Amino acid sequence: MFTSKTLLNSDLPKVRVGIGRGTSNGNVERSVLAMEEFDITVYDSPYEMSGDLSSGKIDAAVRGDMPSSVLLPILKSNLNMKSLERVAFMELPNGKIFILAPVGIDEGWSQEQKYDIAVRSAEIAGRIGMGSRIAIMSGGRCEDVGRCRVVDKSIGSARELSRKLTEAGFDAYHSQILIEEAVKEADIILAPEGITGNIIFRSLHFIGGLKSLGAPLINTDRVFVDTSRSKTDYRTALALAMKLTEV
Repeated sequence: MFTSKTLLNSDLPKVRVGIGRGTSNGNVERSVLAMEEFDITVYDSPYEMSGDLSSGKIDAAVRGDMPSSVLLPILKSNLNMKSLERVAFMELPNGKIFILAPVGIDEGWSQEQKYDIAVRSAEIAGRIGMGSRIAIMSGGRCEDVGRCRVVDKSIGSARELSRKLTEAGFDAYHSQILIEEAVKEADIILAPEGITGNIIFRSLHFIGGLKSLGAPLINTDRVFVDTSRSKTDYRTALALAMKLTEV
């Protein structure tokens, strides 16, 4: 089973990584000190870190505790991106890691975008040694068809998406609304759309206490891992960023 301990103890590449510092609480510095054998630079300027990532001066970047409202628009501009698509790496109490997507409220609103997110999530899972079974969630159980037109549409959409992914060679299935089973059975959980995904993330992380390793961008070849300012330990996010630099 792939866990955060597995990630930290893996053979991480010796690459150049930047991490943002936006507070004086010392969490970023302690995390970097704990990984002093690696080439990690602490940035106080979001412009400098974004510029160094886009130019290739560093191989990967981690948000750290920089404010997202400042850093992300700069990063988006420097990387010449229309949008920033992220997937969240979550860890269950038993150590199992799974990917949750979409987590941006404006993401996953079309079949085409959900298909693309699923494919990119499977690719990024494979890059770090995870499994790639994809659970496609919907707004109800299959026996709920007929109760509500919105639920019917959600179930039909999930069935169709799982069929397309399966035909393309991916291990995908319709997990219905049963997220409690999906976290046990799958490596990637695809929410019906970004609002639901964001609510799931907030419920699991901020209320349920599940660990979040970080949320890498999936629609760019530059490695950037978004993190929460509430984290006290950024080692797993740094390790994830390093691991994702491997081809």
